[in-house]
Amino acid sequence: MNLDFSPEDQAFRAEIRAWMQAHVPAPSGPSLGIPTHKETQLAWERCLGQKGWLAYQWPPEHGGPGWTATQRYIFDTERALAGAPGSSPFGLMMLGPVLMAYGTPEQKARYLPKIAAGEEFWCQGYSEPGSGSDLASLKTQALRDGNHYVINGQKIWTTQAHWADFMFCLVRTNSEVPKQQGISFVLIDMKSPGIEIRPITTIDGHHHLNEVFLTEVRVPVENLVGQEGQGWTIAKYLLSHERTGLAGVADSHRELQLLQAAVDSETALATNPLVRRRIAELGVDLMALEYTNLRTLDRAAKGQSPGAESSGLKIKGTELQQAISEAQVEFGGLAALPWLAPVGNGDPTFQGATQRYNFLRASTIYGGSNEIQKNVLAKMIGLG
Repeated sequence: MNLDFSPEDQAFRAEIRAWMQAHVPAPSGPSLGIPTHKETQLAWERCLGQKGWLAYQWPPEHGGPGWTATQRYIFDTERALAGAPGSSPFGLMMLGPVLMAYGTPEQKARYLPKIAAGEEFWCQGYSEPGSGSDLASLKTQALRDGNHYVINGQKIWTTQAHWADFMFCLVRTNSEVPKQQGISFVLIDMKSPGIEIRPITTIDGHHHLNEVFLTEVRVPVENLVGQEGQGWTIAKYLLSHERTGLAGVADSHRELQLLQAAVDSETALATNPLVRRRIAELGVDLMALEYTNLRTLDRAAKGQSPGAESSGLKIKGTELQQAISEAQVEFGGLAALPWLAPVGNGDPTFQGATQRYNFLRASTIYGGSNEIQKNVLAKMIGLG
């Protein structure tokens, strides 16, 4: 989609593009659904942190560059087009805004600078066996013992827990009140005694997820964010930021451009009217998603909450990611069959497409399943 940028924003885009060209390794193909090695991910985040661009969505008083909504949009677009990996959202897009809104001055001073510099890595302890989309039914218990909480329970589907230095976690501090009122939000050092991490290998053959077992884990009381029993309110605030980010507009732009280029290189595909129509339909869906994303950015720039759009973006954005990956597999044909190792000199958009397709089956589940998001959306706009 072409947007009319001011001369200042055009100069900003040129600066970002030049920096990305100088610092991002030459990309070889699609990025959605491609696992990143820990060392590569952390090195990239620290590189951005040193430049002051890792926390690009944050205000300057908390370590961000103070960019406008348009500049943030430009940065994310140029980052994706350069083939750079996205930053892990847990510290930057989830915990960061929570600490700004609910954290104590001491918590902000301790954690925000480290997140903005890429020096500490976070994971999210929300889902439990039987408490995924019905998050309010969580059972992990935190009992007060002097100046500590003693935590016992289990979390599941914990992305990159095996990389994380810390986990922000929902725990039950009161079982005698309605379930939403008994939940609290705490910060847990992953090196604490009593934490066991067990890997979960997903359908794409990689280790992204984990089970996390907490047995008699002692967490200082000063690691409570907000008040006891305020965890549900904080969780809803966090999820509105998470789901907006899951739309993946910039990365879908890159994926679709690569798909178009791969199709253009194959005469049989380039001249097939059904293929051309399919790509045009994906482009129209992406344009509609992008306009919605821009409206959400405009609300954020005015200090307003993401609102119902966050659920809508999550639904349509993840559905589009899946639709693009389906097209990559279908158009690639035999070239899409090899699983991990590329075979021959085929287009990288098609090679490995089946693996990416399998990974992205989860995109409509993580961050709150799309079925639940439709219920949330209906309630927020008064249809439920």
